[in-house]
Amino acid sequence: MNTPAGHPADGRAVRPADGRAVRPADDAARPGTGQAPKLLAQARGITLRRGDNLVLQDVDIEVRAGRLHALVGPNGAGKSSLLGVLSGELRPDSGEVLLDGRPLDGSSAMELARLRSVLLQQITMSFPFTVRQVVEMGRTPWRRTPEEEADDAVVAESLAATDVAHLADRRFTSLSGGERARAALARVLAQRAPLLMLDEPTAALDIRHQELVLQRAREHTAAGGGVVLVVHDLGLAVAYADQVTVLDDGRVAADGPPAQVLTADLLSTVYEHPVEVFPHPVTGRPVILPVRAGV
Repeated sequence: MNTPAGHPADGRAVRPADGRAVRPADDAARPGTGQAPKLLAQARGITLRRGDNLVLQDVDIEVRAGRLHALVGPNGAGKSSLLGVLSGELRPDSGEVLLDGRPLDGSSAMELARLRSVLLQQITMSFPFTVRQVVEMGRTPWRRTPEEEADDAVVAESLAATDVAHLADRRFTSLSGGERARAALARVLAQRAPLLMLDEPTAALDIRHQELVLQRAREHTAAGGGVVLVVHDLGLAVAYADQVTVLDDGRVAADGPPAQVLTADLLSTVYEHPVEVFPHPVTGRPVILPVRAGV
């Protein structure tokens, strides 16, 4: 029987290249079953207001196991707000959020921490914790459970996976912006939740580390987990995402596979700037570039 990478035929937990183990979803995309990948998170009819400002308007979204789901759109479109609603950080004015098929409102903080891990856009740390201590915080949901026995190994694997093992004994507050972003991602990976929620994880990173972060996200989905991330770089979205939701002024402008959704007409309209989309001469994947006058 042919089995795709990251989905062993016997259903055992799999280990991607960085050594992390993620429990595959029971009905995650297995060939020949005719089943849709497991629904990890779902938002229905989400409306969110901040004062007089309508931030999200009747938004629906589904995040499934085995898929990397990107949220894109211009500044102020509602991307981070939608991620906040999905994670439980923000409470919508109307609509419903389900995690693992259960209403978000009915879950305790510990239950949520075992279902999803969240990387926020703003990373703040007032106390002089070391990088290792920050990553160890990701293991908190598994205290007094059998998973606790793996804490040391998981922390070491997460530090290595994000290229911060050499910074383990440094104070988090002494790191550069990019180093902080990678250390914070290591904490998220150490949490070992099925669903990763990442808000602009590549914003402060150089090209090498942008690719490293997105590769780690793909490894997580290959191992049966799910990822939803906010990203501004449309090139990264089209290269790595399985599903893209385009937000515009708090509404869903489009949703689907990136090659179908990220068209020149749609992007030019949403971003209010002419955009070109053409196939890469080698891979055939879409290449997205802004039109520049005189260039």
